[in-house]
Amino acid sequence: MRLSGYPSITPTTILLFYLSLFHSWLLYAAVGSLKGTLNMSETNTYISTRGGVAGVDFLSAVMMGLADDGGLLLPASLPDVRERLDSWRSLAYPELAAAVMADFVGDTIPADVLLDLLRRSYSTFTVPEVVPIVPCGNLYIAELFHGPTLAFKDIALQFLGNLFEYILGRTGGKLNILGATSGDTGSAAIHGVRGKAGIDIFIMFPDGRVSPLQERQMTTVPDCNVHCIAVEGTFDDGQRVLKEIFNDLAFKRQYHLGAVNSVNWARVLAQVVYYFWAAFRVREQSGAQAVQVAVPTGNFGDIFAGYIALRMGAPIERLILATNENDILSRFFNRGDYSLGTVSPTLSPSMDIQVASNFERYLYYRIGEDSTRVRDLMATFARDRKITIQDDGDPVFAAGRGDTAMTLDAIQRYHKQHGYILDPHTAVGVAVAESFPSQVPTICLATAHPAKFSAAITQALGADLAKHPALEALKNLPVRRVTLKPEKSVVQAYMAAELARR
Repeated sequence: MRLSGYPSITPTTILLFYLSLFHSWLLYAAVGSLKGTLNMSETNTYISTRGGVAGVDFLSAVMMGLADDGGLLLPASLPDVRERLDSWRSLAYPELAAAVMADFVGDTIPADVLLDLLRRSYSTFTVPEVVPIVPCGNLYIAELFHGPTLAFKDIALQFLGNLFEYILGRTGGKLNILGATSGDTGSAAIHGVRGKAGIDIFIMFPDGRVSPLQERQMTTVPDCNVHCIAVEGTFDDGQRVLKEIFNDLAFKRQYHLGAVNSVNWARVLAQVVYYFWAAFRVREQSGAQAVQVAVPTGNFGDIFAGYIALRMGAPIERLILATNENDILSRFFNRGDYSLGTVSPTLSPSMDIQVASNFERYLYYRIGEDSTRVRDLMATFARDRKITIQDDGDPVFAAGRGDTAMTLDAIQRYHKQHGYILDPHTAVGVAVAESFPSQVPTICLATAHPAKFSAAITQALGADLAKHPALEALKNLPVRRVTLKPEKSVVQAYMAAELARR
């Protein structure tokens, strides 16, 4: 039926119009300003864990990467968002990301620009929800690997690449990115900034200690602003060189260095979002009011993002930290022992790390936000390769170690019982999660597509059952890389020579 006098307007049209108005209001309330009642001067002002840097705004924090005093940047305070959860849970992923980030960004980026950056970043993903949730028995798998490089790092680094481009477009500046990777960060970072004007990227990876496909995702990129460095050593060697170079402030300023590793706060912030997203989706599916989340980790960046989400008020009861045989983090949470061991190659190479870059951020909170003590403890660790914390622990964390046998067993069981193929890192998370049953649903973060780890899948299942056409296409492409010793002066000389040719 048509309304009298308005032949083109129907009741359905009116209903859709008001629904559109309501949706627009909802987005404005949740995203638009989000100035709320918060003290914005604290939530978007950044300080160093070591106390030597303060009063830094969001964009400056992004460009600084590692704090100039050698510490890591954190917001001066965290927002309490519990009253906003109901308005957030129905948002699409980019809109949710804008809502979560708004307090931390403040007025450094207009709200509409931030939302546009996020929409463009996640338009590169192959599924509309960005992070699908897959029930597998008593667990929910949060698939974080539907971006360009099939790893969870894409969620942060697609955004960071666009963010860098936005900042440089405003300033007319240049940026030379230096990163160290244990596998996935490098390719995700490269694909986030390849071909972008004003940006060169140098990625160090441990020679022979990443999977062949992980290496090819980096070394087959032909763009002239991409430089791949195979380091003769472990990931920890590359990370050490990175920190030494960033602490050379004269070199940092001369060559306009920026960071894409999780030392960059924007990386962590982008990862905070999917904890809210996954918790909302599992609450919808299960009817539960809260969840626990299992996270396979080596560098502590991914799980630290979950810790931030929990402190903000996400409906998360507990974080389950899962390590492989390189278990410095699980030892710390179980015994207070943060002591350096030997890096052992495993089936989950992205977790073959002993010195966890983001641990310092967590340590800052663990010891009561005492930057002087953080500085002293990190100096002790640099000297003795060990620190010990004697306290009552942290009730929001559980921690366990998943060895090679447990990894293979998890891959085998989930394929047999659920027809689902876990990558070896996710398998570590699943195996450890099973040790911590709970009355609330358990989410396990799936950090990479299993096709990236064909050797592990073949060992577990007797055949390489996980294929992906994007990875198969890499096998016949030419590679570009250089092999260097893990020494500050050697890497600096290479960077200077390459940039002189640009």
